Amino acid sequence: QVTLVESGGGAVQAGGSLRLSCAASGYIRSGNYMAWFREAPGKGREGVAAIRTGFGNTYFADSVKGRFTISQDNAKNTLYLQMNSLKAEDTAMYYCAAALRYFAGWGALFSDRYDSWGQGTQVTVSS
Repeated sequence: QVTLVESGGGAVQAGGSLRLSCAASGYIRSGNYMAWFREAPGKGREGVAAIRTGFGNTYFADSVKGRFTISQDNAKNTLYLQMNSLKAEDTAMYYCAAALRYFAGWGALFSDRYDSWGQGTQVTVSS
């Protein structure tokens, strides 16, 4: 129902910044959550940040609080992840996700809440 395409990944030095973009096609209603997840070799899927469409409520993993910002451009139907003060441990494949079901905010960083996923974009941070 929803197609997601990520872009903006790359290689940066520790302390640098990147902005990831996720272009969505399909209808995402007000109240639906969108999020960023990441996977690193030897580690499981981790919820990074989420936002409630049309409301602006945001949620962040403890490891990125104060460094990452999630936002949406409704006119362009695009999700963003601004990543600042990057660390080597941020190195991972980053995935955009959209939830078509409704749920309470405490579940916004749980992967099983989401229905549609992008193909991923690689972020590599050198220390």
